[in-house]
Amino acid sequence: MASTDNFGVEAGMGSRAIGWMNTYSEEKKMDFNARLEGYRVFTKNFGNFEIISWSGNWSDARKIIIKSSIKLSMKVIESGYHQKDNLLLSFFGLGKEFAKVYKKGNYIGAVVLGTRSGKWYIKSEKLG
Repeated sequence: MASTDNFGVEAGMGSRAIGWMNTYSEEKKMDFNARLEGYRVFTKNFGNFEIISWSGNWSDARKIIIKSSIKLSMKVIESGYHQKDNLLLSFFGLGKEFAKVYKKGNYIGAVVLGTRSGKWYIKSEKLG
């Protein structure tokens, strides 16, 4: 199910990224654990991404996803940013979910996410 506890990693890097992130979090004693969700999202500007879910601490998750982008030289999607103007829409899952896209640790753009049948899809994209 799509939620703010989902990130994306560059297609083809999913297993390697999950392994690296979980090992790194254990070594650093961080509260984070990730797994592949088994589907992809497709973008025109940034390429394709495998969706991962994670559990743990938001701050640790954010650090690890960006660090994995640097260490594994890959693009990642960091979701979890919400539209603040209508709390009621967000509560019912009708608000917009924004995500940042990083390449090798550098911000390169943003995407607006939507959900359909419990999975993310890309509504729009913006180069950074």
